Amino acid sequence: MEILYLLVPVSVVLALLVLIVFAWALKGGQFERLDAEGERILFDEDQTGKKTPPESP
Repeated sequence: MEILYLLVPVSVVLALLVLIVFAWALKGGQFERLDAEGERILFDEDQTGKKTPPESP
């Protein structure tokens, strides 16, 4: 029974930490465009503005 005096505050602190990290990710724009990476693979690199080295003959 005495272990509950330790486990309950630890779990509350851990839950608050998870909420703080989640709020930080939301504020930072982490979840703005979830489909961006899925769309990125559909386009060639030269269309995105990246330069590739020329091929050797």
